[in-house]
Amino acid sequence: MTSPLEQKKLKIAGPSVVTANRTWDGIVVYRTAGRSWSADLSEAAIVRNSDEAKALLAESIADDVGAIGPYIAPVQVGTDGRIEPGNLREQIRRTGVTIGQPVQA
Repeated sequence: MTSPLEQKKLKIAGPSVVTANRTWDGIVVYRTAGRSWSADLSEAAIVRNSDEAKALLAESIADDVGAIGPYIAPVQVGTDGRIEPGNLREQIRRTGVTIGQPVQA
């Protein structure tokens, strides 16, 4: 019998990365091409189709010591090669809230 998690179809609609939270401090990390984790999005391995995404995600899940909760997240790659989060959720995970904080008197 196939697990429900294995039955999920993975669809990606553009460049994507695997992201998770580092085990020992919880910060956002990205899977690199060197099979490690980095807090720097520019070092993330970029995948462009479902097969690449599944392989990178499977490898990331197997590394349950370095990070927890890995998943595929969209990114935007600029003409200069700069990588930015592909949606608001990932932007907030990376940089924090999107509104200014009240100034304390």
